Amino acid sequence: MATVNLRSFRMAVSRNKRRMKSFLTRLEKNTPRNMRQQQEEANKEALAKTDCLDCANCCKTMSPTFTKEDVKRISSHLGMTEKAFREKWLYKDKIGDWMNVRQPCQFLDLKTNMCDIYAVRPRDCAGFPHHNKKMGPDYMHMYKQNLEYCPATYRLVEQIIEKVSS
Repeated sequence: MATVNLRSFRMAVSRNKRRMKSFLTRLEKNTPRNMRQQQEEANKEALAKTDCLDCANCCKTMSPTFTKEDVKRISSHLGMTEKAFREKWLYKDKIGDWMNVRQPCQFLDLKTNMCDIYAVRPRDCAGFPHHNKKMGPDYMHMYKQNLEYCPATYRLVEQIIEKVSS
């Protein structure tokens, strides 16, 4: 598993973001029949090259959406009321979703890149980077967004470009 150099990653994203998003838009409109198989293969390769604990860029730069169930589970784990938890750690965004009030995530241990509430973390975190979602019209927006934040998603898209282009 490769170490993630976030500086190099950000530079690569800066150089290739437009091309990669354009590719994903074309793929969204014309998805190959064997896309799911190619996606699964590319995902295995990308995750094999990415140590999430080495990186933690998602926790450093993004916020999960906290569902009602997440708030209930996490606040109980922390011995807080749901209201106190929301007031201390969350805010409502423009569309009414509960999000972290600060970045990096308040539950990220910056020395170890480990989550202090891993066992009860938000569903959004547990599923990240959501590579189980089919690369098609319903979820392509997520891949376009996450390739800027997640080296594994960036590598997955690189692999897909290589597979589809060959």
